Amino acid sequence: MKKISQRMLYLILTAAVLLGCTFSAPVPALAANPDRMEVHFIDVGQGDATLITCGGHAMLIDAGDDAKGTAIQNYLQKQKITKLDYLILTHPDADHIGGAPVIITKFDIGKVFVSNFEKDSKTYQKLIQSLDDKRIKALTPKVNSKYTLGTAGITILAPSDSYDNPNDSSVALLLKNGTRSFLFTGDAGEDAENDILETDIDISADVYKVGHHGSKYSTSKDFFKAVDPFYAVISCGEGNSYGHPHAETLNTLRTNGVKVYRTDESGTIVASTDGKSISFNVPASESWKAGEPTGGSSASSAKSTVGTKAASSAQTQKTTPASQKEAPADAGQTAAAAASEPQAPAAAQPQENAAPAVEEKPQDSAPPATSGLTYVLNVKTKKFHYPTCNSLPTTNRQDSSESRDSIVAQGYVPCKRCNP
Repeated sequence: MKKISQRMLYLILTAAVLLGCTFSAPVPALAANPDRMEVHFIDVGQGDATLITCGGHAMLIDAGDDAKGTAIQNYLQKQKITKLDYLILTHPDADHIGGAPVIITKFDIGKVFVSNFEKDSKTYQKLIQSLDDKRIKALTPKVNSKYTLGTAGITILAPSDSYDNPNDSSVALLLKNGTRSFLFTGDAGEDAENDILETDIDISADVYKVGHHGSKYSTSKDFFKAVDPFYAVISCGEGNSYGHPHAETLNTLRTNGVKVYRTDESGTIVASTDGKSISFNVPASESWKAGEPTGGSSASSAKSTVGTKAASSAQTQKTTPASQKEAPADAGQTAAAAASEPQAPAAAQPQENAAPAVEEKPQDSAPPATSGLTYVLNVKTKKFHYPTCNSLPTTNRQDSSESRDSIVAQGYVPCKRCNP
């Protein structure tokens, strides 16, 4: 049976009330007397760090890069946090785990969840050492496993497979308190998003923490449709070298009537919910300005001060409860409205050759003209790639000059991204 989106359910129930319909049995409440929950999307420049508090319990998702550890520590202490029930490090990229050693050292932590991707980097080794020093055993949670944070429920959505790159290996989760929900996917790309959809778990959410800092390689069409968010939060650095957020992602959000909040524009963003309605401490963005790759990240680092960018000028802006929010206009009206407003300038489109190759290298659909080398194998995941694929394995790699048929006969399967 096809799932009904939140907007469709809202329209059906509204129509029923207007027509005077009655129900033979009351719809059960999803949570009784939920605690107040706050979700702090901490401004750490080009990176991620999100603090969630609910009923005296706390969880941190990611910890920025290694220059932000102390700043995040100070932010948590200002929120009177002394213990974290969970520290979730979505994947081992430096802008997500760099500050984690400080947090692990300074706070008591109940459980630490990590990706199943092990990265050969000094940042990752520092993380492992800090866990060893505190005698903490980090685990990769299983898909559809469930945990609690006060009255809030946590459902793990990913990773459901082993991938050739850290982004797709991100731990993803759905956080729900009362009838309000928040979705976090780390830097998961389209392949991982498709695998999440295949789990058949309902991932519809009121607030979508936009995947991969707003990159066009995340927030794929089918995935966005399944999430069907009212609000979206993008964590990225001002003037970052990757051109985040990309115009394609912003256009998807804009044409679907989603209210967008951005740390590069507003600093730290705090969403609060009593389980029925959601409010934000800053106004939604009105710029719809895409990032422009700069070739360097100094601007991002210099302009980020954790938790302070917008605090002095922004007043708390309360949004309408999602259950009472006016439904977006139909597709025709939305398209017309979008057409009447200025679109992101062409210059704002990211130029792939300006971004770091490891981050935004375009897909390749044909084998390279490299003498003797036809494919790259991942001997652990049993996937094979073109040598110019943008998700080549960094470990368990084996170069091959064999034919495609020969490689397939050995049990290897083609990469979904480069389709060799």
